[in-house]
Amino acid sequence: MKHPLSHETLDVYRLAVQVARWVRGTRFPVGDADLRDQARRAAQSIVLNIAEGCHSQGGNRGKHFRIARGSAAEVCAVLDLVDLPDGEVQQEAVRRVVAMLSRLR
Repeated sequence: MKHPLSHETLDVYRLAVQVARWVRGTRFPVGDADLRDQARRAAQSIVLNIAEGCHSQGGNRGKHFRIARGSAAEVCAVLDLVDLPDGEVQQEAVRRVVAMLSRLR
């Protein structure tokens, strides 16, 4: 990447992208389409709010990181409800995202 944007250099952003791609590519059990959609939207929200927060100033910056943390909690909750291959591994990754976001201001 020749001229990366500031959010693209952050470990938290790259990890959030990995989780979002995993959620998007994972097959959910039949009957859990609503949870699949919710997990996809929440995982995408993490990524998008990290990017927007990195390019915001003042209170808006913190607001976007708080929204990203809330979306991460939502992804973890979906993974509590649905038994998926590597779900526990991804929950740990999401918890790492939350921990890193908690340190961003």
